[in-house]
Amino acid sequence: MMQDSRNKLKRQLEILGIILSQDYSGLIRTFDLAEMFRVEELTIMRDLQQLRSFGIDIHSTKKEGISIEGKIEDEKLREFIQQYSSLCIAPSFVDKSTSLLVSRLGEKSLANLVVLQLSIEQNRVVQIDYEKENGMLDFAREICPILIFQRENYWRVLASFSNSLRQFHLNKILEARTTYKSFNPVQNERLEDVFRYTWKSWIGENKYDVKLHFTKLWAERIKPKQLMDIEKFTEDADGSVTYETTVNSLDEIASWIVSRGKGVIVLEPAELKEKVLNLAKEALSNYD
Repeated sequence: MMQDSRNKLKRQLEILGIILSQDYSGLIRTFDLAEMFRVEELTIMRDLQQLRSFGIDIHSTKKEGISIEGKIEDEKLREFIQQYSSLCIAPSFVDKSTSLLVSRLGEKSLANLVVLQLSIEQNRVVQIDYEKENGMLDFAREICPILIFQRENYWRVLASFSNSLRQFHLNKILEARTTYKSFNPVQNERLEDVFRYTWKSWIGENKYDVKLHFTKLWAERIKPKQLMDIEKFTEDADGSVTYETTVNSLDEIASWIVSRGKGVIVLEPAELKEKVLNLAKEALSNYD
């Protein structure tokens, strides 16, 4: 009974996202949604009635199909995304991530979320209009969405792109459109590997063995925490520790080391030590 209620709410939120999305800009009728979700048309009509009880001015007419009148308030969008994420995306949720997403994209935040999640479940290729780091727009980039997750105050989608795994910020996806192309799902073992060696948020398939030395002060701060799934602490007589792990990005851990300040020393690899020194010099150059 509980699962039925969860499935119903998930379907209702997906109906809302579909109607909000330009990806489904054509005339959509109740029987179209009934076919899409494999339920009776009467069930869809009840779903629309339930959405109206949530405060959404959604209606179905013979001439215009299903449409929404008026703007959905940000507070309501945040509530819907929280509910949707708890149903199908992530076991935990951070409010800041959702606030940033809604303030950036408004109604498109829920629309894109639904398009991406449905495409993940159906193994469908998605076209996205994406804002790159330099501010330029990349229109109609095709990705194979695999997983939506939250990391470092942002919602992200992990996708297969050009034969590699990459992540995209949801708040930089201006629009997501599903296609009729399909793709083969990524094996769970490969996904587990990607996240196992992520230091903070970088998603990649490289692997670098890292060895650090923490002074006694830092050892006392670090030891109670688990920084990585696979890690090794070796205690020294003076209370300091040698820390060993494997990461997928030297740039990311180099930034973290510099931000710790005195007491965190790179032992291996030499490439990481060089990156830390360069970052520290660049930071000091601000005060020349």
